[in-house]
Amino acid sequence: MIINQAQDICFQRLDWDSRCGKRTGRTQVLLRSIPYPYRAMLAICSDLDETPNRRVYWEIMRFLNTAEETTMGPGVGLEVGNSIYFDMPGQFAYWNTDDAGREMVRALIRSGHIDCLHSYGDLAMTRKHAARALDELDRHDCKLEVWVDHGTAVTNFGSDIMQGHGDEVGHEAYHADLTIDYGIIYVWCGRVTSITGQDIPASLSGIFNWRHPIASGQTLVRDAAKQRLARVGNTKYAMHGPNETLRPSVLRDESTVYEFMRCNPHWGGISSCDQGRHIGKVLTDDMLNRLIERSGTCILYTHLGKIDDPRIPLNENAVMAFRRLAEAFRSGSILVTTTRRLLGYRRAVREIAFNSSMWDEKGLRIILNTQADENSMGELSDADLSGLTFYVSDPKTAYMTINGREVTDLKRNGPDHTGRPSISLAWPMLEFPKI
Repeated sequence: MIINQAQDICFQRLDWDSRCGKRTGRTQVLLRSIPYPYRAMLAICSDLDETPNRRVYWEIMRFLNTAEETTMGPGVGLEVGNSIYFDMPGQFAYWNTDDAGREMVRALIRSGHIDCLHSYGDLAMTRKHAARALDELDRHDCKLEVWVDHGTAVTNFGSDIMQGHGDEVGHEAYHADLTIDYGIIYVWCGRVTSITGQDIPASLSGIFNWRHPIASGQTLVRDAAKQRLARVGNTKYAMHGPNETLRPSVLRDESTVYEFMRCNPHWGGISSCDQGRHIGKVLTDDMLNRLIERSGTCILYTHLGKIDDPRIPLNENAVMAFRRLAEAFRSGSILVTTTRRLLGYRRAVREIAFNSSMWDEKGLRIILNTQADENSMGELSDADLSGLTFYVSDPKTAYMTINGREVTDLKRNGPDHTGRPSISLAWPMLEFPKI
C-alpha cells in the first residue's frame, strides 16, 4: 500500500493496520522522496535549438559533465543531459553535422548524456522522415526513451499547446506507433510551470519579485489561474493542480505514455531567460535555496545552445550559476541528473509495490516488487530504482530484496537533516564518453 505524505511515503505490511504512522509490532518503514543524502532533485532539460555546431555542443557538454579544462574554465563535473533532432536547417542536428558529429551524438546517447529526442525537426514533415531517423538509431543500437515537442514541428505529439500531428492517425506526419514501438515512453507536450519544485504541494510564493512587480505579478496571476482551472477540471492545465512531475497519459492514437511537466521559475514567466546566455538569471541562490527548502524536484526548461559567443559558449554569469549548482550537488543538497534518470526515479517512487516488511533471523526485511501491473507501462528497470532510500530505525539490522533477489550492495546511512537513519540503493554516476 502506498500513501503520499508530503516528502515521505509510508509503507506497512499489507496484513497489518494500513494507516500510515501507526506502528504494529516493531515495523515501520518510510520511503524518502529524494535519494539520500539530498534534499532536492534537478535535471537540466535543454532543447538544442540554435546550437550552432557540434563543437559548441560538445564543449558545453564537457564543461557540465567533466572536470576537464574547457574554454569556460574547469568543468563542473555534474550529470547533465541534452537533446537531439534530425531534420533541422541551419544549426546543429544529426543529419546536418558531419560523420564526427554523428559519432559524437551516438556516443552520448549510449552513455545516457543525450536522453531526449526533440521531435524530428522542422524539416521532418512525414512518417518517412521519422522512420528514417528511427532506423538510424536502431542500426547503431542507440535508445532514447524521452520525447520533447519542438516549437511548431509537425511531428509534435501535443495538440492543445504544441499543435502537432505526430499522434494523429491518418495525417502524413503520424509516427506515434513507430516512435513508441522504438522505445519512447516519456513525452513532453508543452506544459511548463513557474512554481519552484514539483512532487510537493503547489505553492505560488516565491514567484513575485519586488524588483520587478509588474512582470512578476503577471506571472503570479497566470500560474494562479492555471491552478484554478486545474481544480475545475480544465484538461490543458490538469497537471498544474497536483504539481507532479509526470502522469500516465494517452495520445490521440490511444498510445499510452507518461507525460511530464517542466519548470522555468524565472519571475518573468515560463519563456523568460530560457537560454544558455541567461541561465544565470534562473539558477540563482534564491531559486536553488527554495528548491532545497521545499524538498522538490525540478525538470528545468532551457536552451543551452542559445548563446552569444561560440568561442566561449557559456558566459561568466552562466558559468557562475553552474558552479553554484555544483556546490549544491557536492554538499549533498541537490541531486543533479539527466531528465531520463529523474523521470525513471519519480516513476519508481509512484509505482513500486512494497509487499511486506517483517523481522526475521537476519533483521528487518524490506521486500520490493517491481513487476508491471495494470496501472503501469512495463516493468521498472534496475536503473530506475537507483537511489531509493528507506528510513528505518536501525540500518545495521535491515536488508532488502527486489523481486526475490537480495540486494548485496545496500548503503547504510546515518541520520540526515531530519535526524532519521536510512538504507538506500546506490546511485552510480553516468560515465561521460571519451571521444
